[in-house]
Amino acid sequence: MNVKYTLTVALSALFSFQLMAQQTPAKAQSQAIAIEGATLHVGNGGVIENGLIIFDNGQITYAGSADAKIARPAEVIKANGKHVYPGFIVPTKSLGLVEINAVRASDDADEIGEMIPHVRSIIAYNAESQVVESLRQNGMLMGQITPQGGRISGSSSIVQFDAWNWEDAAVKTDDGIHLNWPSAFRNGRWWAGEERGYRPNDQYREQIKQVLDFLVEAKAYLSGNQSPTHLPYAACAGLFNESKRLYVYADGEREISDAIGSLKELGIVNIVLVGGYHAEKVSDLLLQHEVPILVHNGHEIPEFEDDAYDYVYGLAARLHQKGHLVALQNASKSNFQVRNLPFYAGHTVQYGLSKEEALQLITLNTAKILGIDEHYGSLEAGKKATLFISEGDALDMRGNQLSRAFIDGRDISLETHQTKLWKRYKEKYESQ
Repeated sequence: MNVKYTLTVALSALFSFQLMAQQTPAKAQSQAIAIEGATLHVGNGGVIENGLIIFDNGQITYAGSADAKIARPAEVIKANGKHVYPGFIVPTKSLGLVEINAVRASDDADEIGEMIPHVRSIIAYNAESQVVESLRQNGMLMGQITPQGGRISGSSSIVQFDAWNWEDAAVKTDDGIHLNWPSAFRNGRWWAGEERGYRPNDQYREQIKQVLDFLVEAKAYLSGNQSPTHLPYAACAGLFNESKRLYVYADGEREISDAIGSLKELGIVNIVLVGGYHAEKVSDLLLQHEVPILVHNGHEIPEFEDDAYDYVYGLAARLHQKGHLVALQNASKSNFQVRNLPFYAGHTVQYGLSKEEALQLITLNTAKILGIDEHYGSLEAGKKATLFISEGDALDMRGNQLSRAFIDGRDISLETHQTKLWKRYKEKYESQ
């Protein structure tokens, strides 16, 4: 290949990367900050009108009424008429692993193999992702970076969205392993000449056996001398000593029942159901085993012809009302749609939830399911100061307008490639 051409391509790629680079991460909080006069949406169901929140060294020291006789720090942000929320949390997404779906070189979400629990998504996380940067504008400040593909996809990690690299971003590494449970039905493969539509999966039992055999072998390996080293089996240790969660992706009644029964029998305690389209049909089983549910976003169309048009719209609300611990996740393969997560939560209000219960679906409930609620998910003294100020209702696209955002007390930039373009063309048309 021509050396000059190769050098030109390399320099172009480097220049393009520089243009796309994320905003410089904020410096550590240097002095205490107070936000006064706003409505505090605590995240645990509570609301504090005319609130006051003070945080120092990245930690909330006070969250309550502004009428309280408490000393204010030097920096006080007057936020009368505005709203303060805990940072929204995005679970089970390949954020930072995929930049452009159609460009294979920017896609690190999947690895070769079916049973790969030892694959760690965190080391491939791109802290300078433009997609991740764009989410902060809508209040998403944290996420669970999750591998995709395969039967057992690998381990996820939880990050905050303002960092130089994955080491800086990491909040909780290797929090769980993700299992795509086999489906009892499959769609007709039209490209193979099969008729479209659902039909029984003849390999369902065999596929379950493969999963369970793998886990049984891993358990046996872990109870032995573990020599020679077997990385996939070793990675499963957290499932059996309860230090990791197993995120099980299943939608059908039969699949959910088979998964919970089989995995509990193996001694896996910390199970999270992801999807749960027909979770209501096995509600008692899920409540009995205290299995939380990460429900698909509420803007999906029904999967079956005899389902109500708004079946998915109200699923999270119905499960919450039955007593389940529920949070929202976005099942779309396109990461950019995650920015609508707060609006999916807001939509559940039409199906029986209060605004504060809807907020919990993307804050404290998510934090509990991911195991980070000790430090994140609500505006309470002692927790990390990961929060934002919105001009209006952050669960409504008309009111979700962030003016300030903080991650661990750091005053982060809300500037993105999109806001730069907006300002550029706004000036163009205003000058005409």
